[in-house]
Amino acid sequence: MMRKKTNAQLDLWTRIARWCYRKAPLLFTKVPDIYRDKVPAHVRRPLNAYGQLMRIDRPIGVYLLLWPTLWALLLASDGAPNLSLIVIFTLGTFLMRSAGCVINDIADRNFDGKVKRTKNRPLARGTASVQEALGLFIALSLCAFALVLTLNLFTVALSFGAILIASIYPFMKRHTYFPQVILGAAFAWSIPMAYGAVEGEVPIEAWLMYLSTLMWVLAYDTFYGMVDRKDDLKLGIKSTAILFGDADLPIIAVIQTFFIFGMLLLGVRLELTWPYYVGLLCAVCLMAYQFWITRKRNPEQCFKAFLNNNYVGLIILLGMIGHYATR
Repeated sequence: MMRKKTNAQLDLWTRIARWCYRKAPLLFTKVPDIYRDKVPAHVRRPLNAYGQLMRIDRPIGVYLLLWPTLWALLLASDGAPNLSLIVIFTLGTFLMRSAGCVINDIADRNFDGKVKRTKNRPLARGTASVQEALGLFIALSLCAFALVLTLNLFTVALSFGAILIASIYPFMKRHTYFPQVILGAAFAWSIPMAYGAVEGEVPIEAWLMYLSTLMWVLAYDTFYGMVDRKDDLKLGIKSTAILFGDADLPIIAVIQTFFIFGMLLLGVRLELTWPYYVGLLCAVCLMAYQFWITRKRNPEQCFKAFLNNNYVGLIILLGMIGHYATR
């Protein structure tokens, strides 16, 4: 049975949006000033290092992890996700992405100092110790697990898979040319968890979205790998960017085609309407733009293409929202 949002629900979302709009200037101007003026320097130094370990200053990973999570919550709840689930999964996304960055820096601590893009990371510079980083990883993981404990037992059981995949990913680049596949498995794991939290099971459409998202992550993280390809070759680090070599762009095109095809099948299975397909068409246009700017394989443009996938995830979410708004 289709569920529709009540006027009360719509009013709640309106009030929340207006409150955020009013408070945004305060958050972006006053909070940093208070932190700088009131927190002693000897306290700020380790806090700054922990923030850098968590990549708080580079939220792109949070966005790329969040979009598939919101896709799953929206579709699993038939367009009316519970506000508490949105909050839990959004906070969980931030915590798990942060934990993944920390364990990645621990694994790469002997390599980051030799790579131009990563040489200023805290462990490479010595502004944080391995023990501190490990403690931060454990603390973030425990906080994320505490959030999961507010959900049903099925979702709690699924969460162990998330921790396992996130923990082993950073070490895979030593042993396989496909660490991006492991990253895709980690980034997409929020999809079965979201369905589990809403429905108490993981239906076939959730696994279809999972595999499609894995393809998407594999494609955009190969762009990311192309940024460091020269340094990685010198250090003996493996990646799909190195494995694909000169065939990198054609192979990325094939992978992205699988992603779009999978999302098309998802739309057909769930009987999604035209706004969803407009969103997919816009996503294809964004991917075409990525190929255009990376045609010369310039590292800066490859990184720009990677960042552009934030808009791919957003536009697909807007297409899903448009489906429920127009039906």
